[in-house]
Amino acid sequence: MAAPRVAVVGAGLIGLSTALRIAEVNPNCCSITVLSEQFSPNTTSDVAAGMLIPHTYPGTLIHVQKQWFKETFTYLFAISNSAEASEAGIHLVSGWQIFKNPSEAEVPFWSDIVLGFRPMSAAELQKFPQHSHGQAFTTLKCDCPPYLLWLEKRLKANGVQIHTRRVADLWELHSEYDIVVNCAGIGARQLVGDQQLFPVRGQVLKVHAPWVKNFIRDGDGLTYIYPGIDSVTLGGTREKESWRLSPDPGTTKDIFDRCCSLEPSLQRAQDIRVKVGLRPSRSRVRLQREVLSQGGAKLLVVHNYGHGAGGFSVHRGTAEEAAHLVGECLAALQGSSSRAKL
Repeated sequence: MAAPRVAVVGAGLIGLSTALRIAEVNPNCCSITVLSEQFSPNTTSDVAAGMLIPHTYPGTLIHVQKQWFKETFTYLFAISNSAEASEAGIHLVSGWQIFKNPSEAEVPFWSDIVLGFRPMSAAELQKFPQHSHGQAFTTLKCDCPPYLLWLEKRLKANGVQIHTRRVADLWELHSEYDIVVNCAGIGARQLVGDQQLFPVRGQVLKVHAPWVKNFIRDGDGLTYIYPGIDSVTLGGTREKESWRLSPDPGTTKDIFDRCCSLEPSLQRAQDIRVKVGLRPSRSRVRLQREVLSQGGAKLLVVHNYGHGAGGFSVHRGTAEEAAHLVGECLAALQGSSSRAKL
């Protein structure tokens, strides 16, 4: 039997990390090709803040979300301690998550995964006179464009093919591939007709402010300051069902003013660039197997999309689960081949 052919549709963070994990888990068991119309720097992932602070998916069990985050944090922490940290754009960053109401300051499910999680001291809280409670910890920050390029490099080293191609219907791939992995992000709404998937528009600012070393996240994370290697990301917005990709000047001013109220020194920031992305959101990540059939022919599909604003925090964990599902598909193909020989 020829090696099964696997296509991964989508070349954002989820598509590239899923393709890499499939290659690592199933070495020499299949050929893998990444297909996408857009690659970095033109993906939604290129706009992402890349901060490892999980968002909560209402439709997914907390212990599952915690496992996804733990696997992702462990993976990126190892890279941050390696010689490849700079090339991959990954580094540790310490800072504060601050709250105006004590009821908001619950200990999150991920507190024992990040480093040094603790309540903020009274001295630290003096920096934020409008806030009464806070949490201090160290987590990982990923500068997204270099990380995507690093993933592409790893894929090529693992023998994965990367092709520019627009896929309008998964079924168009059935004659070329045995398994299709759908990591199309917001494109899955049209690709597979998923009406549970909707965009949440995010606008952020990238500024030059090298003196800002600590992250600051206000309350539910709508306002944040995330220092990266080459720039500081200021955010943000969460505009449900908005498809606008053009920056809004009023929103830019609002974000800048909110962030300056937390860190007044940002008034001196220079080289302000505005970025907009559409987060592919649904109540739960769609992570499952499906068999498409048409005219007696079948196509094995694995879905991995709908990560919303929390994709960076769980991408390696969901890639691990998707790779496991692809392994099940490979086993099913091997079983059907063996039965055919009998």
